[in-house]
Amino acid sequence: MNKILVTGALGQIGSELVVKLREIYGADYVIATDLRSSAHEITRSGPFELLDVTNDKAMFEIAKRYEVDTIIHLAALLSATAEEKPLLAWNLNMGGLMNALEVSRVLGCQFFTPSSIGAFGPSTPKDNTPQDTIQRPNTMYGVNKVSGELLCDYYFHKYGLDTRGLRFPGLISYMTPPGGGTTDYAVEIYYAAVTAGRYTSYIAKDTNIDMMYMPDALNAIIDLMEADSCRLTHRNSFNVTAMSVDPEAIAAAIREELPGFILDYDVDPKRQAIADSWPHSIDATAAKTEWGFHARYDLKAMTKDMLSKLSERQILRKA
Repeated sequence: MNKILVTGALGQIGSELVVKLREIYGADYVIATDLRSSAHEITRSGPFELLDVTNDKAMFEIAKRYEVDTIIHLAALLSATAEEKPLLAWNLNMGGLMNALEVSRVLGCQFFTPSSIGAFGPSTPKDNTPQDTIQRPNTMYGVNKVSGELLCDYYFHKYGLDTRGLRFPGLISYMTPPGGGTTDYAVEIYYAAVTAGRYTSYIAKDTNIDMMYMPDALNAIIDLMEADSCRLTHRNSFNVTAMSVDPEAIAAAIREELPGFILDYDVDPKRQAIADSWPHSIDATAAKTEWGFHARYDLKAMTKDMLSKLSERQILRKA
């Protein structure tokens, strides 16, 4: 990667990835784009352009003008929001992806877009879910992700486009508030622990879902994009994970730092149904073997860092 265009740059992943990429590759070599602008660090620290990813001409013009050689396509509606607005999700998630792939094909760019454990479904093996297995999701988000994996494979085999991707689990971050994902409870619970000392989970007790701390997710993207192409067999849908946890496990980890924390439940049937269709734990052997993936944070280390960082931010707000 030399000059990188990032779509959805103000989203959950993009808002942190752009900062890290600029630290590594230089601020002028990472072009951030999003549908909206805001008073955010990444709109001030380097090139930023307004972009609706469903506008193929605008995307092409920006990519060509900046002479990018890599496109990291993150713009998408997340799982819970996509289920509420399925037509919008299809048009944005698939239309934007097709436009990004076409721009990459014409300009010869390396390409990355994330997939998700949402690409699996109720008939997928729940425990230690294999890299290659049945994928029959019953959500619009999942359908988008499976379609996206296949589309990226098609562009690799048909055009030789260097496409790469990861199946992310739930991502947890202290930097970006929740944004419409089923696993957002695992972010909200830390915010609530610091601000209120208690949290009401919309996901039921004993619902195990794979999770990953955002620093590990960012490193995984960069490591995959920098990996030797000859080593990659799967390319567009590597399973990656750091931990399999339920709300009680997270609450227990929080209580090690904040002993008085209280966890309640008020289960949301819609989001619970989505969570129930996903694996309990997944197998990341292919990612480890083909490009050396490894997660640095387990639940205890992530919890300690999350609570520390959120507490610091809370103190700064009150100052």
